[in-house]
Amino acid sequence: MKREGQIRVDSENLFPIIKKWLYSDKDIFLREIVANGCDAIKKYQSLCLIGEADDDNVKPRIDIVLDKNAKTLTVTDNGIGMTEEEVEKYITQIAFSGAQEFLEKYKDQTDADAGIIGHFGLGFYSAYMVSEKVEIETLSYQKDAKPVHWVSDGSHTYEISDGTKAEKGTSIIMHISEDGKEFLSEYKVREVLNKYCRFMPYEIFFTAVSDDDKKDDKENTEGTENIKTEKPVNNISPLWLKAPKDCTTEEYEDFYRETFTDMNLPLFWIHLNVDYPFRLKGILYFPKQTDKLQVMPGEIKLYANQVYIADNIKEVVPEFLMLLKGVIDCPDLPLNVSRSFLQNDGEVAKISRHITKKVADKLTSVFKNERKDYESYWDDISPFIKFGCIKDEKFYDRVKDIILYKSINGEYKTFSELPKVNEKVYYVSSTDVQAQYIKMFKDNGLDAVILEHNIDTHFVSFLEYKETDTKFVRIDSEIGEALKSDESEKAENTDELIGIFKDSLDMEKLEIKAENLKTTDTPAILAINEYERRMSDIRKIYGNMFGEAGDATETLIINTANSIIKKLPEYPEEKRRLLCRHIFDIAVMSQRKLSAAELEGFVARSVQVMELL
Repeated sequence: MKREGQIRVDSENLFPIIKKWLYSDKDIFLREIVANGCDAIKKYQSLCLIGEADDDNVKPRIDIVLDKNAKTLTVTDNGIGMTEEEVEKYITQIAFSGAQEFLEKYKDQTDADAGIIGHFGLGFYSAYMVSEKVEIETLSYQKDAKPVHWVSDGSHTYEISDGTKAEKGTSIIMHISEDGKEFLSEYKVREVLNKYCRFMPYEIFFTAVSDDDKKDDKENTEGTENIKTEKPVNNISPLWLKAPKDCTTEEYEDFYRETFTDMNLPLFWIHLNVDYPFRLKGILYFPKQTDKLQVMPGEIKLYANQVYIADNIKEVVPEFLMLLKGVIDCPDLPLNVSRSFLQNDGEVAKISRHITKKVADKLTSVFKNERKDYESYWDDISPFIKFGCIKDEKFYDRVKDIILYKSINGEYKTFSELPKVNEKVYYVSSTDVQAQYIKMFKDNGLDAVILEHNIDTHFVSFLEYKETDTKFVRIDSEIGEALKSDESEKAENTDELIGIFKDSLDMEKLEIKAENLKTTDTPAILAINEYERRMSDIRKIYGNMFGEAGDATETLIINTANSIIKKLPEYPEEKRRLLCRHIFDIAVMSQRKLSAAELEGFVARSVQVMELL
């Protein structure tokens, strides 16, 4: 007997809202329908456990059939099913949560809430995002239950009648609309299933049929069985569900390759396995950085009971952890009705803090127990750790003692082991540009650390803010102080030398000093004011927010211990001017690249110098 009814909603405009705004991505409808099927199976299993239902020993499964000719996509589960009364209640009264009522009824008898995250109402109606009409064929698990057929075109009315389903469970038949025709593509459906349903907890089978397939099925009674013995499209036991002690290195690496299609093996990983104060499982991988100067983005996939939610949800995964790759499955996430967005509450913050702590603990463990391996990872993981320290000071407090600094001599040192010259830490921002300064440091038994990643500009300032007793100075700044000879002897003609260079170079903004340096090979070095250089870099990054970007003050330091400088006053004026300019050019080349005009002048003067020989 067929009868009509009216869908009871709070607003006449609810259907358009569902179709356009409730879900951020149209393809999410398939996740909702399949996830509801998983919920139905979970409910049936829970009832069997407490004796409310008889176990039929049928293996739980979900079948998805795409009929291109009929323009339908059907999702069938063998779960709890529904009676006519339940269809009326859960389907026609939108936003009434069947899962919530189920939990309320059996909350003292079972842990049935584990795995039940969907709502029959709004989850089901996501089908109308791509359908012009939706049918339900369902049969309840209850004894003597009758099959039910329900159909609606998305208006405010529906028809309900006796159905034809012979086995318990529910089939959702979606008649795909013109707007959703892309989902009549077998490739597209498989893509969506791989994205959203790859790790759902019950086996999912997918097949695409056409008129020719149907004809063959009529002639071959085993046709249906062929569909049911296909390989499932999902993995119901993802690696993160296993205990860490039961996982092998090969399994971790295989899972990484399959999940992230990255052929570069990860450096190491963290297996999260938490049962209290909330349930959380997952695996976080530290990927190898392919670009040594840029911070490469990662990918964290968020799941709830093996149902994919989204990538890189910053409420759960701190921003700096987005540089990692991994999966996190947390059944206790407070999701809203679309399963897509997190409600901001204290539980989410606790989960985020716990993940951060576990990452810090793992890094500390590797540092303490596998120091050599940790050092070999450092160049790849340092951008992530430094970014994390800048974004989260509590994270810095946890890992500050395991942050490494690579010295120009190739050694890895902790903060307490940092090489200091005159109570300052000298650092290199480019091993290529500052090669001459590095050589001078090495020749004189001095050391400096290499901080040449883009993030190090910010990290140095952060360190000085946190460690107020330490000052970082770039190797081309205040180098005169580092290389100044301990001898008290001072050249008698210092003022004369400074005057010669000032007259020869005629550069008003250039500061000139004369020092007795430890090295005798270099006639002069160029130093740049550290504070002004940093401010100039900031202005270049942020525009005029901090004023106009200007060049930092440069200081030419004449080395009075050098033989050429000692003889300079003896040369005629013309030769002095040429040598002074050439010495300055060489000093500049050790600090930065010459401009086109500067390079042209340097080449011309080089020829003149050779003519003097």
